[in-house]
Amino acid sequence: MSNLIAIAYPDVATATRARDRLLELQREKLITLADAAVAEKKPDGKIKLHQLRSTAGGGAASGTLWGGLIGLLFLAPLLGMAVGAVAGAGASTDIGVNDDFMRNLGQRLQPGGAALFLLVTQSTPDKVIAQIAPFGGEIMQTSLSQEAEADLREAVFHVQAAAGQ
Repeated sequence: MSNLIAIAYPDVATATRARDRLLELQREKLITLADAAVAEKKPDGKIKLHQLRSTAGGGAASGTLWGGLIGLLFLAPLLGMAVGAVAGAGASTDIGVNDDFMRNLGQRLQPGGAALFLLVTQSTPDKVIAQIAPFGGEIMQTSLSQEAEADLREAVFHVQAAAGQ
C-alpha cells in the first residue's frame, strides 16, 4: 500500500530540487516512489502541475500494441497499430496522485509557492528524512496514521533543528 505525503515549499525550484533528490534516493534503493509531482501556484492563482511522466505517451504505446494485435487478426497490422496509437493517446488516464486532488490542495499555497506530492510505497525513513530535511518545507497532508504522521513531523523537526534551519 502506498502512502501519500504532500510537502509545501516556498517556490517551485526548491520543490523540484527536493523531488530530484528523492529520485536519486530511489536509485540508491532508500525509497520507492509510485509517483512524485510538483504543483506550483502561479502569481495569478492558477495551479500548474509538473508531472514526472506523460500519460498520453503511455496511452499511445499501449494503444499501438493492442491495435497491432487486433490488426494482425484482420491482416492489417500497420493500420491497426496506427489507429490504436491515436486512440491510446487520446485516452490518457490519470495514474499516480490524482490531478484534481493536487490542484485543490495547491490552492492553499501562497502565490509563487509549490507543493511536492509523493506516493511512497517503501522507504527507509531515517535516511530519507536526513537527506530531504535540508530543503525545508512544511508537511501539508499525509495518508499516514495520526501517530505515524506525528512521528514524521517530529523527525523532520529534529533534523531541521540540528541543521540550524
